[in-house]
Amino acid sequence: MSTPSRILNKALQGKIMSAEQAANLIPSGVNVGMSGFTGSGYPKSVPKALAKRISEANSAGQKFRISVWTGASTAPELDGALAEADGVEMRLPYQSDPICRKRINAGQMEYLDIHLSHVAQFVWFGFLGKLDIALVEVAGILEDGRLIPSSSIGNNKTWLDQADKIILEVNSKQSSRLEGMHDIYYGTALPPHRLPIPLVHPDDRIGEQYFHCDPDKIIAIVETDAPDRNSPFSPPDENSNLIAGHILEFFEHEVKKGRLPKNLLPLQSGVGNIANAVMAGLNNGPFDNLTAYTEVLQDGMLDMLRSGKLSMASATAFSLSDAGLEEFTKNIEFYRDKIVLRPQEISNHPEIIRRLGVLAMNGIIEADIYGNVNSTHVMGSAIMNGIGGSGDFARNAYISIFMTPSQAKNGKISSIVPMASHVDHTEHDVQVLVTEQGLADLRGLSPNQRSKVIIENCAHPNFKDALLDYHKRAYEQSYGKHTPHLLEEALSWHQRFLTDGQM
Repeated sequence: MSTPSRILNKALQGKIMSAEQAANLIPSGVNVGMSGFTGSGYPKSVPKALAKRISEANSAGQKFRISVWTGASTAPELDGALAEADGVEMRLPYQSDPICRKRINAGQMEYLDIHLSHVAQFVWFGFLGKLDIALVEVAGILEDGRLIPSSSIGNNKTWLDQADKIILEVNSKQSSRLEGMHDIYYGTALPPHRLPIPLVHPDDRIGEQYFHCDPDKIIAIVETDAPDRNSPFSPPDENSNLIAGHILEFFEHEVKKGRLPKNLLPLQSGVGNIANAVMAGLNNGPFDNLTAYTEVLQDGMLDMLRSGKLSMASATAFSLSDAGLEEFTKNIEFYRDKIVLRPQEISNHPEIIRRLGVLAMNGIIEADIYGNVNSTHVMGSAIMNGIGGSGDFARNAYISIFMTPSQAKNGKISSIVPMASHVDHTEHDVQVLVTEQGLADLRGLSPNQRSKVIIENCAHPNFKDALLDYHKRAYEQSYGKHTPHLLEEALSWHQRFLTDGQM
């Protein structure tokens, strides 16, 4: 028995076609805004068909490339397929695909890694050039032409508004019961006509449940029935649990000091096992009636919503495991009133983050002894994924927390180094640093004071003496005493640890 069509607008039914036919409508050299955010809500069929077409063209000596703009990372069917076909000229604003990463680091693909809150407004400002085509997944089309959003919002509103032409993928695999969970705000304007965004609580609904779309811009509709890329999460390991414990202890201390209310402030959490461990700790902790204002909703927050520890969560996308998706789909009526999905220009808006007083918790690759954080690069040159939304939250949070295991490469490398090989978050935006070894509260400390707290509390014992010795000699020998460095030694630290595993 065939699945009933979700394209209820009769005028648009005549634009239904195959993925191959839709891919043929995308020429080389265009900018394409595609839906997708951390593996949810991305187009499943047209990118694969386009990759095949590009591969054939390139094999025939006809260079075919497009620029791909998304909300954040997507999936192998999009990023991986297009990168494998050598079909991406420019990628922005975030990626996590291994084939993309390899091509970027080999100089075969251009990559613009920018704050997620900047993307939509940069497009509206015209900073990135013209958006030629939007390729957006939706869960359905209503009789009047309004679009039911899918499992992520990301930059889709902007893509639909700004693109000259639109291709829609209507995915019947996405639950129709998602309808009503979204909040699409249409009140933004360009300077000098901007007005305050009327969001004062994480659960405020300030927009509409559907996307508006000019039907004359729609050139193709493709019906699909394919799942999102659901990422499995490993059970929290010992280090993750220790990091989570330090953060919970810190929150309890802040409540006792009167700097946080008993139900804390809205939580923001990056993606990964450490983040899920923190959520598990909060789920078993002493705090009740918590809220979340974040980018991505993971399994850990579902658990907290189900237990009642978390009263509501605002995000722009889901990032669930298979088990998490099964739980969500089974009990979607329970979650509908507790989850709000927003455009990322709202979920990551600096002014709203500051107004709400968000508690930001994000992972890193390394931090230096003065609190500068590298969250994107290995050895200073090779991109890993991207800055994502961590900068949006770190600079504007009530408290900005960064967390990492104290060692990497099976203990060969310290995650605490004399000088970060690349800086995404300066010492000015880093208030708390946490490893499994302990927590460094850096608020109100000078650089030299920070170095002592970071080394003592966060460095692994295998590297602590070397770091203390470096700072001592740097203070004695450096040109200035405010942030003392021995530049040649600091910059060679990474290479020596990587090749020798020891100082």
